[in-house]
Amino acid sequence: MTEIGAFERTSAAVWARPERAVLAYRAVVIALIAGVAETLGRAAIALDDSGVTVSGLAIGLAVRAAIYVAVFALAARMLAGSLWARGILVVGLSTVGLASLVLEPMGAMLAARHLSDVFSGWTPNAVLLGLFRAVHVIAVLIAVPAAILAGPRTDRP
Repeated sequence: MTEIGAFERTSAAVWARPERAVLAYRAVVIALIAGVAETLGRAAIALDDSGVTVSGLAIGLAVRAAIYVAVFALAARMLAGSLWARGILVVGLSTVGLASLVLEPMGAMLAARHLSDVFSGWTPNAVLLGLFRAVHVIAVLIAVPAAILAGPRTDRP
């Protein structure tokens, strides 16, 4: 066996991936699934509101879909050993990505006069969307350190 960076060559055609790279990839995929589920749930709820325009909702869904596809493509490149993809994922997920997930709940908590106000008025839809959001946040918190600790890798074009 020969070793290049964090990948070991086990045969002429196969490179063994480091466990942390696989963990990071799986966590990103789980985060994406949770994000898509939350997005679709929010879209379904929004469609019940008479003030929502379908075109505005479609544009929002298209933007999110583009982001999710880009993140998935970066995760796939990271799994293949790309340092630049891993770097973009780590920086993007640990800053803008995580901030976009926690700012809304933190704002609600800070705006509440009493802690009990945060927990009043919950509906089954809100609980389900909150669970998707929690899974999304936990998956990102697993993916980022796993990606950082995946080990060095020589980037191939």
